[in-house]
Amino acid sequence: MKCEVEKSQISGTIVCPANKSYTHRAIFLASLAGKNSIVDNILLSADTLATIEACKKFGAEIEMKNSSIIVKNPIKIGTNVPEINAENSGTTIRIAAGIASLFPDEITLTGDSSLQKRPMQSLLDALSSMGAQCQSIDGKPPIKIKGKILGGNVTIPGNFSSQFISSLLICAPLTEKGINLTIEENLVSKPYLDATIAVMRSFGVSVQTLIPYKRYGISPQIYKETTFVVPIDFSSLALLLSAGVLNGEKIIIKGSIGNLPQGDEAFIDILEQLGVSVKIDDDEIKIKSPEKLNGGKFDLSNSPDLLPPLSILALKSSKPIEIINVKHARLKETDRIAIIAREIIKLGIKIQENEDGMILEPSEKLISAELNSENDHRLFMAFCIAGMYVGNCIITDPESVKVSYPNFIEEMKRLGAKIRVLE
Repeated sequence: MKCEVEKSQISGTIVCPANKSYTHRAIFLASLAGKNSIVDNILLSADTLATIEACKKFGAEIEMKNSSIIVKNPIKIGTNVPEINAENSGTTIRIAAGIASLFPDEITLTGDSSLQKRPMQSLLDALSSMGAQCQSIDGKPPIKIKGKILGGNVTIPGNFSSQFISSLLICAPLTEKGINLTIEENLVSKPYLDATIAVMRSFGVSVQTLIPYKRYGISPQIYKETTFVVPIDFSSLALLLSAGVLNGEKIIIKGSIGNLPQGDEAFIDILEQLGVSVKIDDDEIKIKSPEKLNGGKFDLSNSPDLLPPLSILALKSSKPIEIINVKHARLKETDRIAIIAREIIKLGIKIQENEDGMILEPSEKLISAELNSENDHRLFMAFCIAGMYVGNCIITDPESVKVSYPNFIEEMKRLGAKIRVLE
């Protein structure tokens, strides 16, 4: 499928979706705790539904009600587990792999064609070092894992994905010995690790930080019943803010920011560096954008999901935007660096693609084009917002938004965007 996007001005009030990363983590931990644990304000999307289904396959009894879940009975370690299909969700398969290593019988985990291209080897090596038997082709899904790991000392590189470390942390308290975790290389996406530890704390498990982002100790513990409220999603908020900057200042974004760590909160500082005024008042966010944005150099090592919304702001900049230290964005649903460089250049700006980022040069003359999002939800939304600014663009794969923001197109149209889905 494709979308036809015309030049648009948007205005009005929009509610920011709930956070996908916190939804994943809270569902897994509530399923490990059981005893009527509740997760409120969850994001209902294809990815998070994959996590719910994975927890059910592990034996959890989950009741869904509106935007909440109640876990009646926890995951039953030792039960027979059918194949787990994580669909397109990297977070689901990586955290589920850690939980699978607690089971004595072999469990198969797989996903769609995109997920089957995403690396798992570092996590499989870590689980193997603690006694799990892991099988895969080239370290990618489908994978087979047979436990049961006992815990102990484990080392894992941090320069591929923080999801590997989160997986080990989440299963650590349920091992016989606990886990002493050492992270080699420089850890990417550090705030996502902070998020995991924050959710674990909410469910009654403490993580001892020996050296921040390098060494952690987790003793044997039990996840405890609680109610967890998922905050808004700063990754989605960044896209909504970029839509406001490019296509209309008269937009009010509603949602409680909360005080849980989110790396993509850095987008507020990025916008201010670009010359955008951001006002946060109670549960409302408003912006005021200059006619032309400043340029700048931005390190996205801790916030790779900001690559799409930041890159499209080059369409309105007066100076180059340089993005660095985001090589791990090549390991997302797609190689986001390569695809952004390949597609955004069609709109008339100059792009220098680097191994760990890109430099985007502004242009006085923008050109309509067809942009291929390669079925990547964040790229589709970013390209759609860019199309609203340039006008007369075609964007592929609108169905991809089901992964993180299922009603994105409807919400944009409600605000005045001229988007038409082509059959």
